Amino acid sequence: MTAAGGWTLEVHEVVTSTSDVLAARAAAGAPDGLAILARRQTQGRGRAGRAWASPDGNLALSVLLRPMEPASRAGEWPLLTGVALADVIQSLLPDPAALSLKWPNDVLVDGAKLAGVLIETTLDAAGMVATMVVGVGVNLAAAPRLPDRATACLGDHVAVPPAPEAFASLLLDALWRRRAERARDGFAPIRAAWLAAAHPIGTGLTVAGTYGHFAGLADDGALLLETANCLRRIASGDVWLTDPDPR
Repeated sequence: MTAAGGWTLEVHEVVTSTSDVLAARAAAGAPDGLAILARRQTQGRGRAGRAWASPDGNLALSVLLRPMEPASRAGEWPLLTGVALADVIQSLLPDPAALSLKWPNDVLVDGAKLAGVLIETTLDAAGMVATMVVGVGVNLAAAPRLPDRATACLGDHVAVPPAPEAFASLLLDALWRRRAERARDGFAPIRAAWLAAAHPIGTGLTVAGTYGHFAGLADDGALLLETANCLRRIASGDVWLTDPDPR
């Protein structure tokens, strides 16, 4: 089926992982704009190989992009996807201010994880991003428990959460608009929108065992962490909200 913005959305009952299915389709030549939604995944995953549970009623969606741009710009896409998610989720929440974005790929509501993003890329011989699979998981109807963090679902905050297909349509539309904005105006407005939805400057963070305070984003979307000794630029890593200093 054709979804908002010209995406082509395929809906599957059960797959191992929407991103694995889409990566195989990309390798076979599938075009930019193909999206795969599954009502259930049996081997869903998040960052660093963590399992991502996808029970019925939650969103498991992957989108194929072929940006053909330098690999140095790949870090912009998790933030753009987070902004698109915030656009949709805030429009549904009774209190939009309850949402916050956590670098690089988490959407929180009242401090609990509601959605996550996983982006996987392949490069061509010239080092350009040839394919990008953008995987998105959103807890719509249920909040699977995680051992290391609180979780939430949209159903905790609204009387009737949207069905996965309905949410996917809203999200694809938001992704299309934010992608067009980036193509037209560059990354700066996406960066500004992300910062507007993120936890405040000065929030305590721990990254790879280093404690500091959130100091914003670099122009390319890297995390800026103010430690006791210096301002650090962080391109990747797990981030934990930790205030006050845990040491």
